[in-house]
Amino acid sequence: MRVIQWFYLAVAFAFIYLPVASLVLFSLKDGNLPLPPFEGPTLRWYQDVLGDHQLMAALGNSLLVAVVSSFTACTLGFLAAYGLARHVLPGSAFMRGLLIAPMTVSYLIVGLGLLIVFNQLGIGLSLWAAGTGHVVINLPLCFAIIYASMGAQQQNAEHAARDLGANEARVITLVTIPMLAPAILAAFFLAMTLSWDEFVIAFLLTRFDVTLPVEIWSLLRSGLSSKTNAIGSLVFLGSVTVVLLLEIFLFGRRRA
Repeated sequence: MRVIQWFYLAVAFAFIYLPVASLVLFSLKDGNLPLPPFEGPTLRWYQDVLGDHQLMAALGNSLLVAVVSSFTACTLGFLAAYGLARHVLPGSAFMRGLLIAPMTVSYLIVGLGLLIVFNQLGIGLSLWAAGTGHVVINLPLCFAIIYASMGAQQQNAEHAARDLGANEARVITLVTIPMLAPAILAAFFLAMTLSWDEFVIAFLLTRFDVTLPVEIWSLLRSGLSSKTNAIGSLVFLGSVTVVLLLEIFLFGRRRA
């Protein structure tokens, strides 16, 4: 039985990480096409990527949009979750459903709808327009994660703080947010991951300043290249580094 469990675990990890391993391996290939046979190794594709100002600008744009849109979506999601979880409002069930409903809508439909709205309002296509679109698609997710974490334990702690004389602002900043910090951080980093990888909305709502997925798509239009593999490897390395740092300095400290 244990052999079957280890075999299943090995197959699962191979299924997840084999594409990433192939990506990294062929980013070190000396030839122009990321296809067998393997030639190399070489780091010249990484040098080309780091020396490409357009790619680095797209990378910075993606980081800016991801951080700002995720922070905005988490803030709005927390406020909506707190209001609906702590106050009895008429039609609260309908409002919760209305907030979560955009999760079922295709990104293409959301992007086209925002494109029409922005054109009607005279708002030009830009990174801020793309960031607004990412807030629209990530807000329901942030709301759902944070709302699901608002249980009786937090509510009892909030009541105790009010009984001790704390006003509403101090209750939220000193009791509610610290107790919900794991859920808020999970919502933020999940939203940031989705924003970082999102292509359709970024493609529809940007023009000159584009995000990294749009720039990679532009490169792929001219065919496969080891340069695109190098970009993907750098993004993967950055993501793994962030996760490890969070595990060591944040979650590891909370467990200690």
